[in-house]
Amino acid sequence: MRDVLYLEEIEQAEALLKPQRVEVLRQLAEPRTCSEVAERLGQTPQRVYYHVKRLVEAGLVDLVSERKVRGIHEGIYQAGARSYWLSPRLVGRIGLRKARDELSLGYLLDLMEEVQADIAALDRNAPELPSIGLSGEIHVRPEDRQEFLGELQGMLQDLFTRYGGAEGDAFKLAVACYPKAAAEPGGDPAAPAVAPPVAEPADDLRGVERD
Repeated sequence: MRDVLYLEEIEQAEALLKPQRVEVLRQLAEPRTCSEVAERLGQTPQRVYYHVKRLVEAGLVDLVSERKVRGIHEGIYQAGARSYWLSPRLVGRIGLRKARDELSLGYLLDLMEEVQADIAALDRNAPELPSIGLSGEIHVRPEDRQEFLGELQGMLQDLFTRYGGAEGDAFKLAVACYPKAAAEPGGDPAAPAVAPPVAEPADDLRGVERD
């Protein structure tokens, strides 16, 4: 493990924007498995693995060894450094990059993977798992896309304002909108398809997360 790792790439800096990810990184000051980190943080192994995977991809965490437990290979991970320094040339760029990436396919794929990890972590034996999944298709002209995006953001902001308090059960809300891959007979190949909000129970009761 190095004493200091200088973050020169914006992807490395953005990997540390989530507080949960920083907590995982702190736990990996010593070599640990995802299950061990999850136990220490009171999280599920699936959620911890999601964050560890992102940290590994950013070059901030290393897979130092593996072990076999009950026939399953389990990775042992460790932080790449004891401390991290942000390059001055990245200061001020992180927020702009994050805002731009929220409209990118890469961010969408990352979001969907996080939804899958959250759903996998739910207790299937629970007496009740209130959730909903909807999908549909819309057609938006290029000149109307900005207006559509503004309406969608306004609708979501209204929901977050109305239901963003600390009372009640916590749910995650995700929205995906992407171009349709192939046109159906008589359809428009450029028309974007939209998946309306998908709500799922969160694994804590601290309110709605808005990552």
